[in-house]
Amino acid sequence: MRIVRDPAEMARLTERWRGRGERLGFVPTMGALHAGHASLIRRARASDRRVAVSIFVNPTQFGPKEDLSRYPRPFAADARLCRKEGVDALFHPAPAAMYPPGSSTFVVVEGLSDVLCGANRPGHFRGVATVVLKLFNIVRPDDAYFGEKDYQQLVVIRRMVRDLDLPVRIVGCPIVREPDGLAMSSRNAYLRPSHRALAPLIHAGLSAAARGGRSAGGVVAMARRRLAAIPEAELDYAALVDPDTLAPARTVRPGLRLLAAVRIGRTRLIDNVIIS
Repeated sequence: MRIVRDPAEMARLTERWRGRGERLGFVPTMGALHAGHASLIRRARASDRRVAVSIFVNPTQFGPKEDLSRYPRPFAADARLCRKEGVDALFHPAPAAMYPPGSSTFVVVEGLSDVLCGANRPGHFRGVATVVLKLFNIVRPDDAYFGEKDYQQLVVIRRMVRDLDLPVRIVGCPIVREPDGLAMSSRNAYLRPSHRALAPLIHAGLSAAARGGRSAGGVVAMARRRLAAIPEAELDYAALVDPDTLAPARTVRPGLRLLAAVRIGRTRLIDNVIIS
């Protein structure tokens, strides 16, 4: 596996692969890799001749009071996981390489970026869309793989790719969960043992609401009651939405997504389930 830190070098490497007709799959991450990330790499490995992973803790998607400085950065362990999963290139640039002095251009996906998580994290999806576009322009993948845990992020990126005519296929991959149902996330490492024991109640509450609500309002109300009842938890939102537009659903139908964000202690966790 080749570790690359310079964007120009990464672009030259993937250009050589493309010149040989080798299809390239790409998994963008912020590191602190876990089994969920490994599942994305395996999905790429099964479909593409070459696989590239990026590890970049993107400063533009963190707010001034968020956890940029303490976000986990276990690069050696991340590199071992990538090597084990057969990654061909690991792109690990410095912030100054991605955002040279004077950088002032950002991507905003209107209508999808200021709702749900975007309402509580102003500017977050502007940073996400901008860095993903920059990574796509450097790596030039044929396929890019994203987990469905960050469902709003997936919808934002799909819309950006469609609107800007980017030649990349976006592949959403199922949430990978711990045995007790907690969605795998790098931020789970922040949870104290007592809070970790409570965190699976998020998925349990969403699943119960998805099964038990007879109307859209009933589904959301049940989800809010269940999540608000979790000890030491603070509900940011629970919403039943169209899977493509994130518009609030008015009736219950298969394929809708029930999404929520909950703070347990100081840790903000997100999860979602599909209405089946």
